[in-house]
Amino acid sequence: MQTIRIGIIGIGNMGTAHAACLAQNKIDAMVLTAVCDVREERLEYCRQNYPQVQTFRDYRELLDSGLVDAVLIAVPHRLHSKIAIEAFEAGLHVLTEKPADVSVSAARRLNEAAQKSGKVFGIMFNQRTNPLFCKARELVQSGALGALKRSVWVVTNWYRTQHYYDSGSWRATWNGEGGGVLLNQAPHNLDLWQWICGMPVSVTAFCDVAKYHHIEVEDDVTLFARYENGATGLFVTSTGEYPGTNRLEISGERGKLVLENGVLKWWDLGESEADVRFCSQENFPSIECKYQEFTQDAPETAHAGILQNFANAVLTGEALISPGYEGIKELTLSNAAYLSQWNGNIAIDLPFDESEFDRLLAQHAETSDCKEKAGVSHNHTDYDQRWQVRW
Repeated sequence: MQTIRIGIIGIGNMGTAHAACLAQNKIDAMVLTAVCDVREERLEYCRQNYPQVQTFRDYRELLDSGLVDAVLIAVPHRLHSKIAIEAFEAGLHVLTEKPADVSVSAARRLNEAAQKSGKVFGIMFNQRTNPLFCKARELVQSGALGALKRSVWVVTNWYRTQHYYDSGSWRATWNGEGGGVLLNQAPHNLDLWQWICGMPVSVTAFCDVAKYHHIEVEDDVTLFARYENGATGLFVTSTGEYPGTNRLEISGERGKLVLENGVLKWWDLGESEADVRFCSQENFPSIECKYQEFTQDAPETAHAGILQNFANAVLTGEALISPGYEGIKELTLSNAAYLSQWNGNIAIDLPFDESEFDRLLAQHAETSDCKEKAGVSHNHTDYDQRWQVRW
């Protein structure tokens, strides 16, 4: 196989942007050969703009068409794992939009299907391509900060209007989207948080429903995490604050990182603070530290970078930047946050009872107001800047 034939399932906002990227030959060795959507107007748009691409109303027909080697799934969250599992069973490689699904149990079934298939499995965590997040991960994972003490991420620049939430029947509903800011906007940040700092052992959360919007899910969250070594983490996100903040601070035994406004600042103690704490003969010592700043020295390749990496993984075995198997991690954090809220804001140990989460989510879905209304899709001919890292 010298060229990967890929089909896109779901030609909404993201699917349209992916289609434009592929149709403009921006991804080496990958060609768009098929698209699928349940809305005739979206298929007609593709016929007019990409006449060489086959269109389908039923994704199963696309999977069985013989026209594709891989699929990119860009449909509402609850359909991600269902369609991906069927794609693996059809012998196809899969790249799915985030999140992996709405529940850890669904993501687990997806991972098992991917493992059984032996096919390449990626997920669109495009912010992993940002050089500053990569540098932060390198410093933390290499031990340059020593054992972690605390991480604090305030990411409240996911501002959305009521018009945004009213633009689609599935948005901001338990039965449609499966959650609010934690399921739609913040998965990128939850993924990066665990990618850089690792997974905690417990989560306590306050998920405020309809604090700023007329919706049935959360639009403001404060999440507290504990790690195995005793370190703590705080994660704050919202779609109802303006102007918002995007600031990540990570403290360790050997220094501190602060990432904000496109600058990564590193205070390197060069030794463990604990050694100073217990060995110094001074009451208020001034500890010498080396200070460095890092700015973005390369472009954030974002969605196109993930697509190219996925193509390379299929053709040459290149390691995936964002393996699909890892989608279960950020979903574990958001599911645990919901469980904490639904159980009186108690601490939820990880791993948690997946059956309890599924039961409580089903209860919320039963009373969900997922009304039929016309979705609004934009004809993106390029990736919207709002989908990349915003400082």
